[in-house]
Amino acid sequence: MATLLRSKLSNVATSVSNKSQAKMSGMFARMGFQAATDEEAVGFAHCDDLDMEHRQGLQMDILKSEGGEEGAESPLEGDIHYQRDGTGPLPPSASKEAGVCSELSGQGKPKITAWEAGWNVTNAIQGMFVLGLPYAILHGGYLGLFLIIFAAVVCCYTGKILIACLYEENEDGEIVRVRDSYVDIANACCAPRFPTLGGRVVNVAQIIELVMTCILYVVVSGNLMYNSFPNLPVSQKSWSIIATAVLLPCAFLKNLKAVSKFSLLCTLAHFVINILVIAYCLSRARDWAWDKVKFYIDVKKFPISIGIIVFSYTSQIFLPSLEGNMQNPKEFHCMMNWTHIAACILKGLFALVAYLTWADETKEVITDNLPSTIRAVVNIFLVAKALLSYPLPFFAAVEVLERSLFQDGNRAFFPNCYGGDGRLKSWGLTLRCALVVFTLLMAIYVPHFALLMGLTGSLTGAGLCFLLPSLFHLKLLWRKLLWHHVFFDVAIFVIGGICSVSGFIHSLEGLIEAFRTNAED
Repeated sequence: MATLLRSKLSNVATSVSNKSQAKMSGMFARMGFQAATDEEAVGFAHCDDLDMEHRQGLQMDILKSEGGEEGAESPLEGDIHYQRDGTGPLPPSASKEAGVCSELSGQGKPKITAWEAGWNVTNAIQGMFVLGLPYAILHGGYLGLFLIIFAAVVCCYTGKILIACLYEENEDGEIVRVRDSYVDIANACCAPRFPTLGGRVVNVAQIIELVMTCILYVVVSGNLMYNSFPNLPVSQKSWSIIATAVLLPCAFLKNLKAVSKFSLLCTLAHFVINILVIAYCLSRARDWAWDKVKFYIDVKKFPISIGIIVFSYTSQIFLPSLEGNMQNPKEFHCMMNWTHIAACILKGLFALVAYLTWADETKEVITDNLPSTIRAVVNIFLVAKALLSYPLPFFAAVEVLERSLFQDGNRAFFPNCYGGDGRLKSWGLTLRCALVVFTLLMAIYVPHFALLMGLTGSLTGAGLCFLLPSLFHLKLLWRKLLWHHVFFDVAIFVIGGICSVSGFIHSLEGLIEAFRTNAED
């Protein structure tokens, strides 16, 4: 009898432990998604609330059904760490379970529909950075419109082939998911000689894009406030400092639950603002300057426009987690098609009618062209949206930096920034504050929305959306690819490389010139 009892307790403890490990692996896979750019974390932050409630209920069911046997591990440890509720990082040994396939972790958590997945993609590619697209038409004309369509097609395709890299054929000929994130794909391509090199490259690109996104939010906040109240004795730099003072509490963030709800409302408000801008432009349709839209391009500034357009489509970094959380992953391709078609139509329409309305007077942020009577109201809503959206990329960048530099077990470059009680150490908080101040300094010395957006799109946007997906697709699946897939991948890699290099060089030259001008002033 005693032997049977011990056997039963052992089986129960093993079962609970396995469930805990599966959920912990899901947490790590989700952390790869959390490092995404700009607004794509909005919908998923809400999903995290549902996820936590579901898992807490699941834990109670396990305790009730199994009698709360001693020795069972808590299945919520990983989730608490993920939500940053003050319990501190996972022990180094927990990171070894991170490679467990995400299907195991997906058995006990709520899935999202194709429509919900499409909403997250739409948040990523229809954010407030579309305000810079009319400026791209100013320097590209009809070629700029073609580039908006071309970028939509290419980003849709590369998103699909990136997901294809997550799957492989097993011994039974079945297609199974063997990878969980962009980092896993990159590491698989560099194995066995450099098994972690690819992941580090992706993480660096990810951090650059996230930090640059934060800088852009500060720049656009200062720009909008300065142009909304030009009669006030406050410069654009001063407005940026005020915006950063408001954002400084981001360094104390433990989770994004409250912020994500406000950001979701601001995202809806932004769609309303876009409609208002288009409505105003349509009201001036009789004065549209069709003769200003030409095939001529500004050779020096058009490469910057390429970066602006590419940056407005970046979503690849979080697609693996998105697809892994869908109820029916087979609907992923269809979801990508209609979201990018809708984005292409809306962006093209918005950019064209805005440029036709103001022609050569089109500014870097199109709302600055609105009449003063409505400009202040629209810009204040946009500033509120920018300030409430800032914590999302900031928190994601902090997560990646902490995980890579301070919490990577024996491979960490620096001591753990969390104490034994799970609280953030004072020097860790200082580093977070320093990151906020860094975004302010960049916004002050280079207060050029279009140049920064073009530089980011040319450097990390083109790399994460064009170059790396096509390269990884060729490396991992080249034996099974049809000739036209190989042709598309090579063409995208070559064209993306040329656009990336040219856009980066011209954007960097413009930033250096602007930096020198501001330093002299």
